Amino acid sequence: MILAGRLARLTILDLGLFEVRGGERMIGIPAYLMETDRGDRILFDTGFPPAYATDPGIADRDGLPAFGCLLDFGPHQTATGALAGLGLSPGDIGLVILSHGHIDHVGSLSLFAHAPIVMTRAERADPKPRYFGTARPIDWPDASYHLIDADTPVCHGLTLIPTPGHTPGHLSAILDLPETGRVILAADAINRASEPAEQFADAEDPVAARTSADRLLALQASGAMLIYGHDPSQWPSLPKAPAAMG
Repeated sequence: MILAGRLARLTILDLGLFEVRGGERMIGIPAYLMETDRGDRILFDTGFPPAYATDPGIADRDGLPAFGCLLDFGPHQTATGALAGLGLSPGDIGLVILSHGHIDHVGSLSLFAHAPIVMTRAERADPKPRYFGTARPIDWPDASYHLIDADTPVCHGLTLIPTPGHTPGHLSAILDLPETGRVILAADAINRASEPAEQFADAEDPVAARTSADRLLALQASGAMLIYGHDPSQWPSLPKAPAAMG
């Protein structure tokens, strides 16, 4: 157990809208703020680099057009801006969880380097975050890393589970909220509802991705709410900040 408290709230942060590969699909970019009954604040993923909100040319130089383009990403949709909408700043975050090193998840990680960062050992073994394709434009921030290899409880009501496939060290989370019940943050272990039928074509290891997804889908079948990484149909219906799930 990393923290002593019990999970009390989940708030979904809206970190922009992205068009994948020239219109293949439009996806929302989430991050998740979790709070315990002891006042601990945990951030799961961090969105794109904040510089992309003010200078699109930086995204172009980083090679983002090979992946797609940002349709909606203003200063209020950076990790810092989204937290500010809740009256918070990066300094209010006491623990960061990183699902994996792709740029729409790791882009603002350096802003939270004051806090311990929890991720899998396999993902941190990359010399740099994976970004997209062969591009590696950013470094791992100088921070305290808590590296895991197996299911790991963060606090009562929050357990992290390695879900390799999308990337070798991908990480998902299982939440047990006091009123909502069980919620699964799949992240890109199941990017969208159609991904299993599409044979995990976006995964680096489709076979491992299927195994990881089967575990999450079995939990969903037992009554859990599953939040996909970037499902175009689910995203508009999810409650976003300032609304919270308790």
